[in-house]
Amino acid sequence: MNAITRTEFDFPKQSGKYVGKVRDVYSIGDDYLVMVATDRISAFDVVLPKGIPYKGQVLNQIASKFLDSTADIVPNWKIASPDPMVTVGHKCTGFPVEMIVRAYLTGSSWRAYKAGARDICGVAIPDGMKEHQKFATPILTPTTKAEIGTHDQDISREEIISSGLVNEADYLKLEEYALALFQRGSEIAAERGLILVDTKYEFGKKGDKIYLIDEIHTPDSSRYFYSSSYDELFAKGLPQKQLSKEFVREWLMENNFSGQTGQTVPEMTDEIVKSISDRYIELYEHITGNTFERAEYNKDIYERIETNIKNMLARL
Repeated sequence: MNAITRTEFDFPKQSGKYVGKVRDVYSIGDDYLVMVATDRISAFDVVLPKGIPYKGQVLNQIASKFLDSTADIVPNWKIASPDPMVTVGHKCTGFPVEMIVRAYLTGSSWRAYKAGARDICGVAIPDGMKEHQKFATPILTPTTKAEIGTHDQDISREEIISSGLVNEADYLKLEEYALALFQRGSEIAAERGLILVDTKYEFGKKGDKIYLIDEIHTPDSSRYFYSSSYDELFAKGLPQKQLSKEFVREWLMENNFSGQTGQTVPEMTDEIVKSISDRYIELYEHITGNTFERAEYNKDIYERIETNIKNMLARL
């Protein structure tokens, strides 16, 4: 089965197209965006050579659900999701930082800590912590927003404000929103037997109003542990069972790829591709409590997506 890794649409009033790591984003005039979640997958800021069937649908539908369930905390860009792989919404000017919230010392933060770092983005981390240990309270570790092929860079609150990347009033609001969203996401995850470990949020402005933009609480932007096994595995110093993209990164590192110059992405066999697809579907079902309904993959899929988008745009 062929994954959907590229789209080439031409919509009425289309004023631009941006190809991101995993999304194709179409601008409609100055007011709206059409975001198509493709089946591309990235790790270490590199787009991998094969797509993952159903990944785009999983990401789009999880993000759509969480945008709806957090709209009382902060306005978000979503207007509608007219297709399983598509969201249409407000076009905002994005802030040049990503707000990363971490509740546990794991992933890249653990790798930095293990290498001797005791300060992450201006946040002091105490000595003696173990991998996957919970912080006393969630911490904010923002990064700059990188272009394709370049790495996001850690940055502190003070650096963001002093450099003028974001003015102080807006940045403090982003912090407030990010922590409130993380709290809500953690509560929803707990209801499903999961722990929201860490995640990223992106925000933008339309006029004077701040909006939550892009995806939220998906396996591409978040990491989840299973709550039932966390305590036992942590006590034994064993790896956590998790639902996130970290297993993809670990597979790549085991095969000598971490995004460094000169390294080659290992072969993505059909078995690897299927296992990644299965993990994405597993997360969808765990976090939503719903059975995943696979959208049809056939020769008419592009026509379906295009028709659904055009019908939606005609109603705006």
